[in-house]
Amino acid sequence: MVEQTIYINSSKKTKKNMKTLYLIRHAKSDWDTTVKRDIERPLNERGLRDATMMAKQLQGLNFKPSILFCSPAQRTVTTSELITKDMQIIFEKKIYEASLQELTKLIDEFPDEHSEVALIGHNPSMTYLSNYLTGEFINSIPTCSVIKIELEINSWKEITQGIGTQKFFIYPKMYPF
Repeated sequence: MVEQTIYINSSKKTKKNMKTLYLIRHAKSDWDTTVKRDIERPLNERGLRDATMMAKQLQGLNFKPSILFCSPAQRTVTTSELITKDMQIIFEKKIYEASLQELTKLIDEFPDEHSEVALIGHNPSMTYLSNYLTGEFINSIPTCSVIKIELEINSWKEITQGIGTQKFFIYPKMYPF
């Protein structure tokens, strides 16, 4: 009889939890306004209409982040008010004029108890962040777009390039009025 050795892999593989990140670009803003600072620029009529319509679309897509991080710019604040309901909002000045590196650093700081988080910001950084996380190329995210990205991670600190899967990418011109 031949003796047989059986090897048992004793290392436990931990199953990764899912985190979901919604990237939202603010709705169309008003360039014909009399405000002097860019951060104060409001939404125009189309932006107000688009944000209201996108809120309705998101209801059917199980959009339920538990927390939202928002640029303090007037156009992002108004977009957040129109799109989100009953959600904790944190206004974060780092998002306004943020680089890709600044946004990924901010995500690293998200509280891990939140598995679904929304981030409302500006281009080009929102486009760069989507491309970085998913590996999918989008030339420029249109105003009032929402991209849902699923991340197979346990902690927001695990964010790396290409780790996400784009689940949907919606924008106002996809829907007839």
